[in-house]
Amino acid sequence: MIDYPRHDKYGWRRWVPSWKLVTGTFLGFVALLMGGATIAYSQVVIPKVDEAATAQNNVYYWSDGSQMAATGGEVNRQLVGIAEIPTAMQNAVISAENKTFEEDSGIDPMGIARAVWNMAKGGQTQGGSTITQQYVKNSLLNDQSQTLSRKVKELFISIKVGTEMDKPEIMEGYLNTAYYGRGAYGIQAAARTYFGKDSSKLNPSECAFLASLLKGATYYDPAGSTEIDPRATPQANLGRATERWEWILDEMVKDGHLEPTERAKYPTFPKVQPPKKNAQLTGQIGYLVSTAKANFVNNYPGMDEKKLAEGGFEIHTTFDKKKVKALEDSIKKVYDEHIDPKKRPKEDTHVQFGGASVDPKTGAIVAIYGGADATKHFTNNADQTGAQVGSTFKPFVLAAAMQYGVRDPRDPSIRTIVDPNKSRYNGKNKLRIKNYDGTVWHNENGEEWLQVNDDDASYGPMSLREAMIRSANSPYVQLGMDIGIDEVRQTAVKAGLREGSLVKANVPSFSLGISDPSAIRMAGAYATFANNGERNEPFSVKEVKEKGQVIYKHEAKTEQAFSSAIASNVTDVLRDVVEDPKGTGRKAAIPGRDVAGKTGTTDGNNSAWFVGYTPNLSTAIDMYRFDDDETKKGRKFLSMFGTGAQPKIHGSSFPSQIWKDYMTDALKGMKAESFPEPEDLDAEAVFGGGAPSPTPTPTETPSQTPSATVTPSQTPSRTPSSTPDPGKTCDVWDWPCEGNGGQNGGNDGGPSGTPSTPTTPTTPTPTDTETGRPNGGGNGWLGSD
Repeated sequence: MIDYPRHDKYGWRRWVPSWKLVTGTFLGFVALLMGGATIAYSQVVIPKVDEAATAQNNVYYWSDGSQMAATGGEVNRQLVGIAEIPTAMQNAVISAENKTFEEDSGIDPMGIARAVWNMAKGGQTQGGSTITQQYVKNSLLNDQSQTLSRKVKELFISIKVGTEMDKPEIMEGYLNTAYYGRGAYGIQAAARTYFGKDSSKLNPSECAFLASLLKGATYYDPAGSTEIDPRATPQANLGRATERWEWILDEMVKDGHLEPTERAKYPTFPKVQPPKKNAQLTGQIGYLVSTAKANFVNNYPGMDEKKLAEGGFEIHTTFDKKKVKALEDSIKKVYDEHIDPKKRPKEDTHVQFGGASVDPKTGAIVAIYGGADATKHFTNNADQTGAQVGSTFKPFVLAAAMQYGVRDPRDPSIRTIVDPNKSRYNGKNKLRIKNYDGTVWHNENGEEWLQVNDDDASYGPMSLREAMIRSANSPYVQLGMDIGIDEVRQTAVKAGLREGSLVKANVPSFSLGISDPSAIRMAGAYATFANNGERNEPFSVKEVKEKGQVIYKHEAKTEQAFSSAIASNVTDVLRDVVEDPKGTGRKAAIPGRDVAGKTGTTDGNNSAWFVGYTPNLSTAIDMYRFDDDETKKGRKFLSMFGTGAQPKIHGSSFPSQIWKDYMTDALKGMKAESFPEPEDLDAEAVFGGGAPSPTPTPTETPSQTPSATVTPSQTPSRTPSSTPDPGKTCDVWDWPCEGNGGQNGGNDGGPSGTPSTPTTPTTPTPTDTETGRPNGGGNGWLGSD
């Protein structure tokens, strides 16, 4: 019999290491870490500022691969000693960024722990929290990767810098490597860029402003940076910069760095110089480069304006050299022939044009016009400028009617898709606008809205097609209310407009283009209709290389924004705007080409647009007057009455002429494609704005009785009959018509002698020639398209 050993109830101890083993292992691990840290510490090198100051060119290429621009010298840096950096500048950054700078070791253990933990979890990386760490980060120009290994490297260098360098030396290095925006690296370059003086001449107020830029020049430069982020408008940036500038000065007082009496000398924000463009970026090149920069920065993870300015990138754009020149030439021709500031200083000064051209099939921006010269006019007019788009917004209202339909007055959950040919809306001048349920719309002051048409024209009931052709306002304002302004807004965004560019208030005039999208976005949104409802995001960069390797390539993300039925019907209506003899866009017609488009003119004749497309190309042109001098307070859009020796400027005048001249040239060599025939919408006839629904008249002979079906089974042919003239007897769809909006308009004339514009500050005052007037007043001139 085998004698097995007896079970020991304490046998588990055999599997537990002794305290000696645990302690020895722990100490060994610590020693290993300390040894590794010691080796790492001994191998890191303190960065040299003069070596960090080097940078390479960024080279931009046309769509055909030829070189467009080499932006050498983008990194603007001149090193200065600590003696040339005002004490106020040093104290400003200490008060704003690192109050313990004079005493700390150069690192913030808690901040580092947070950053490492965040990166270990896969979250966003975070920068150093001390001036020493920021100096080290700024100096590591050869490795700006947001990785854990780089963060550890940065930590060891920061420790060494804090140990071996004096505080004044660290401060000097930091302020010489920091980025202040506008390509300015270092305090001397920043002082010259923003104030036109040497750094040693800066006063405490100017120092506080420059310190505020270190938080992010994109959002704190008063000049704005909307090409990088639409939210970074000059107005918004000035507000942010002013707030932080005041805070920094007050913190300097609290920290004992600035006497209250000295602080009192600076009650107002310092005067900042406007941006100056590189001399290489004259003409359109500067606008093309800034557009491409923004596209790359906004679409490549980890890229920012600062890193891009360091150079070394080959940026291949979508810009077609011939089309860019054709667009510039078309605008220059109109300007040279018609605009004369010396002859007509009151009417022809500050005239601006903007434009953009997009390939509907891809979204590629093939051409833009940003202004006369990027080195003299710093706003890119192809981008968002504040110029309202007027009636060029109406196609989005029509698309919304086909997408969402109008609400049932008794049950808003029930909607009816609208047929643009069969439906009738009241085209009466001074039409009283109502909510979808039939109640009269009032603003917060209790005022009603009486919608006027261009030149006070009154049409009576009319189809939505005819209303678009004539650019009648009353039908589309009431249609927008029946659909719902939120749905109209969503439709415009689906087409490709940025929601942030659209007025937030749900007011009747929203449907008439009181918003101010950019020319690029308008061209892109119309391109969605041209592309049979498929939306491609406008882009200007095809690919980017660094050291010969492709690091970024545009990836198309086509989205079906609308059905092909909706897109083809919108296009079909817009074709008549150009092709119909009564169409406001008839001057844009190109022989042998299918063209669709829409004119737009705004209140006070402050801006005029033409946006149109062929199957090959979508282009937006706008015109307005706005003073370039950013130092002038209260700048506003100026009227164009008398501009170019014209009584008034409409979308059908110079913008249409420019559009036609450019497109005729740009389309040379491209196959003349046709638009698809409009598809069946499965829509119904809708009667709005007080337009009566036709009632068939019964007769004794059934065979002669008019059809009692309100909605015909077949979609009418592409070219409908015109709106009946006053006094004529109309067919079953047109009913007896009264001229001048008479009986069919009811008693919607409203009282006289009442205010012509809304006075409430909370509801945006419409600034569109095609907007209405509350309370029935308003005898102001209203232009036509």
